[in-house]
Amino acid sequence: MSQGEILESMKAGAEKVAAVVAPAASLDEAITYAVNLTAEEGGTTMAAPGMVGAAREALASACAEKGIVLLESPLRAHMNGIHTAFTWADRGIADTGTLVLNSDSEELRLATMLSETHVAVLPTDKVVPDMDALEGYMSDHFKKGAGYVAFITGPSRTADIERILTIGVHGPERLHILLADLADGGDK
Repeated sequence: MSQGEILESMKAGAEKVAAVVAPAASLDEAITYAVNLTAEEGGTTMAAPGMVGAAREALASACAEKGIVLLESPLRAHMNGIHTAFTWADRGIADTGTLVLNSDSEELRLATMLSETHVAVLPTDKVVPDMDALEGYMSDHFKKGAGYVAFITGPSRTADIERILTIGVHGPERLHILLADLADGGDK
């Protein structure tokens, strides 16, 4: 399977579970997408755990231009007020449209579980065709003593015994995946 076919499979798999998938030619484009989406949705806050350096500075500047508050740590102080989580995904599983996030940081777990909208930047070279292709990565990851890995497939959804589906009860109502062609994986 070519990388192009893998990316098409990722897009199709994610869209089947109500995620929005869009390309991002650069990190700046991903930042613009996330900030504009937050503003369009009427959001006033964004959390970007793990985003540091030039990327964080660019995000802070873009947020300020739109009147969006870029939340600082600790995110526990903002648990009821995270509109958008803007994160990196460590891997993607194409056949199910699943994101894989190394979630050892409580900040990352809070942002991705408590936000209304989650925008994840997924480098195109980090997408694998299926779970079997992720085995080596997961094995190496757990040998390092990692404690938490999140597998995110679409926005949060739950149903009760009467089969009434509700979106966003146990996590974000909306998931946007930005497939980013970042040769160096970007500057977190």
